Amino acid sequence: MCKGLSSLPSSCLEKAKEMRVKLSHLAETHHKQKVQDAKAFQDLETLLNTKSGLQVFREFLRSEFSEENIMFWLACEDYRVSPSKTKATNIYNQFINPDAPQEVNLDAETREALLSVMDSVCANTFNNAQKRIYTLMAKDSFPRFLRSAHCMDAIKAF
Repeated sequence: MCKGLSSLPSSCLEKAKEMRVKLSHLAETHHKQKVQDAKAFQDLETLLNTKSGLQVFREFLRSEFSEENIMFWLACEDYRVSPSKTKATNIYNQFINPDAPQEVNLDAETREALLSVMDSVCANTFNNAQKRIYTLMAKDSFPRFLRSAHCMDAIKAF
């Protein structure tokens, strides 16, 4: 017959208490992460700064054949952290050049301004173009994303 917890040695009771505290902490941490992930869907900036949000948004853009926008934005983020002439040239050739394989939708003025500074690049070379693509995603893609099955499924998963 089971004699209850009081008959267990004190070392076992202490271990059980430690395990309860650890499990409680893990559950609390997991809950906080879920709440943080769910809050990521409130605005585009927050979404782009969470791993799960960024992943779901990128999948959505891929489904709409506009993944180049997030890829360009991410490339610009990486470039800002560690700028180099090689990275700048790669970004220009991949996303800006009119013959680019993943050309982003920039106005002619922004495109020409970039072309004129490609010989003397710096950390903020792509800032204006990145802001324009961010605005495009915020005003166009993000509202559609919020109404999409991608978003609904991700929120349900939290």
